[in-house]
Amino acid sequence: MAGLISLVLLGLLIAYIVLKPSRYNGHTTGKGVPVHILVLGDIGRSPRMTYHALSIAKHGGKVKLIGYLETSPHPDILTNPNITLIPLPTPPSRPPSVPFLLFAPIKVIFQILHLSYLLLYLLPPSAWLLVQTPPSIPTLAIASLTSYLRNSHLIIDWHNYGWTILSSTKGPSHPFVSLSKIYETYLGRLGSHHLTVTNAMARQLRAAPYSIPPHKPMIPVHDRPAAIFQPILSPDARNEALDKILFPSGREYYRALVSGKMKLLVSSTSWTPDEDFSLLLSALTMYAARPDAVPILALITGKGPQKEYYDDKIDALVKEGKLPNVRIATLFLPFEDYARLLACADLGVCLHMSSSGVDLPMKVVDMFGAGLPVVAYGGYESFGELVKEGVNGRGFETGEELAGVLGELLKPEGENELKHLKKGAVEEGRRRWDEEWDGTVGKLMGFVEESS
Repeated sequence: MAGLISLVLLGLLIAYIVLKPSRYNGHTTGKGVPVHILVLGDIGRSPRMTYHALSIAKHGGKVKLIGYLETSPHPDILTNPNITLIPLPTPPSRPPSVPFLLFAPIKVIFQILHLSYLLLYLLPPSAWLLVQTPPSIPTLAIASLTSYLRNSHLIIDWHNYGWTILSSTKGPSHPFVSLSKIYETYLGRLGSHHLTVTNAMARQLRAAPYSIPPHKPMIPVHDRPAAIFQPILSPDARNEALDKILFPSGREYYRALVSGKMKLLVSSTSWTPDEDFSLLLSALTMYAARPDAVPILALITGKGPQKEYYDDKIDALVKEGKLPNVRIATLFLPFEDYARLLACADLGVCLHMSSSGVDLPMKVVDMFGAGLPVVAYGGYESFGELVKEGVNGRGFETGEELAGVLGELLKPEGENELKHLKKGAVEEGRRRWDEEWDGTVGKLMGFVEESS
């Protein structure tokens, strides 16, 4: 695979030298500066890159947001005159009969050809090229080549490491894991500026094997909630929002939720292996077996490859009578309804297990923005940068621990602690994305003056 892709890249480089794509020679700061943002994923499920685009546009930058259009983007993206959506063609899907080793090069070459033609010839050059990683293949290679040939500043926004995610799905001994690590640690150094989601990640990227040199800016930019995520503190407003969200499929639970006889639990998942959903099912099964268990409606939002598998498991548990007093529903909500749901819930659950140990889940940030306390898997280094134990949430590492925390917080005797955690969640959510971005990325890109 590596040899074939190298040949494709070499051929493209020769073509680029002959065809000579135009270079950027304009100003790099202030209103009207062109910025390309590349997401090799679904824009509608890429909140951080969406917020980057909105912040740049707010300060007068002209954004071209490039990615897949699989779900509806943030509504403000669609109406902002400074943002242009550039959809990418969906790559071919792997037939079940074709092995991963054979299909992966085909998909990557497809992406290389489309991305290189788009970034080097179809679009005009930009002052800045902001890319998300992972996925790093082939994003980092094409972005590095584009920034070099078109005179653009390359900002790499590190959300996690692609090779650690691959290791969690394919196993650490898989040959692609080693190749991916070499590729990512080398090409990652080619960015002119770097953003990270945690302080721990910023420290790690300076050290081996990444070894990003100290003269290249490295700025931790913690995820913060967008303005659409707001607490609902009025009971009447909560009841009205619940009425809209639950109608018509969950209507039977409305009265119990409004009266407090049933608690609303919310978890958001991408249905991928880095979130072990069986952990939540195990915990809910143990919780349901408690004689004092308060009834729960657990709403699980999101789309992903393992959803059907877990839907079947949920159905089996219900048929076996292992979930008394617990109702589980899986769904996908529009952005506005999802924000309302978080604000209406009693408790959020996050199953994110960091493959690198130094990333953080955006979903918890959104929960705090909506004033929702969380119970979250906490077995990784950067966990404490977001969730403060006993202040805005609780941590767990096993299904037994999660079941115990649910039992403590949702019973009548746990009401005061849940209120305390909610207060901490509201406080944590007060610092918003605009404030975080203006003080970091805004200054880096020259949209915000240093003295402001």
